[in-house]
Amino acid sequence: MNDNERYDRQRLLPEIGDEGQRRLQAARVLIVGVGGLGSPVALYLAGAGVGTIGLADADTVSLSNLQRQVLYTEAEVGQPKALRAQARLQALNSGINVVAHPCFLTRENAADLIGRYDIVVDGCDNFATRYLINDTCIALGKVYVYGAISALSCQVSVFNHQGRHSYRDLFPDGDEPAGASPRPPQGVVGLTPGLTGCVQAGEVLKLICGYGEVLSGKLWQMDLKTMKSTIILL
Repeated sequence: MNDNERYDRQRLLPEIGDEGQRRLQAARVLIVGVGGLGSPVALYLAGAGVGTIGLADADTVSLSNLQRQVLYTEAEVGQPKALRAQARLQALNSGINVVAHPCFLTRENAADLIGRYDIVVDGCDNFATRYLINDTCIALGKVYVYGAISALSCQVSVFNHQGRHSYRDLFPDGDEPAGASPRPPQGVVGLTPGLTGCVQAGEVLKLICGYGEVLSGKLWQMDLKTMKSTIILL
């Protein structure tokens, strides 16, 4: 397969070019949670040619996922998300390495998993895992690309880039204890995590290729009802 042809359109961009494409091929990115956020992140990073993509998720596909988790099909209901996502991404791009980690991120495995990658992308939906990602990334010197949604609104930021700002600057300790009871399901339209995941993937590309202004020290927010977008300085 001709990689020059595959990546021709993005290599034409001066922000990427041949050197950026080489950086993408050499990059290692871990996605924690391959659901509504992780699906678009994974698809666009695989399409862009990120050389190694790790997928950490112990859940299985359910029918109610399919409205927003666009990596999966009806035929895959009940099957492990990490394994089905791995197969889908390898089918999309056979020139990259997709590693399935069919497990949840825990205090016991976080250092080992995150230590294998350069950048961690947040595709999860709970405070406890985000604190764990944040603290492990700080300890290991890794960059954390955060994303979160609520109904028709979304936000994205980049933490621990060049040692600056962390998730705890946005949500200090005590906002939600690690053992807190899960909240009842909230409504969401599929395009909300879709848009958020695309913005997260864009931050990953900027970090790897070294172009643009990364959302470090900034929180990007958008209300999809009004299309009002704001950036808050942390």
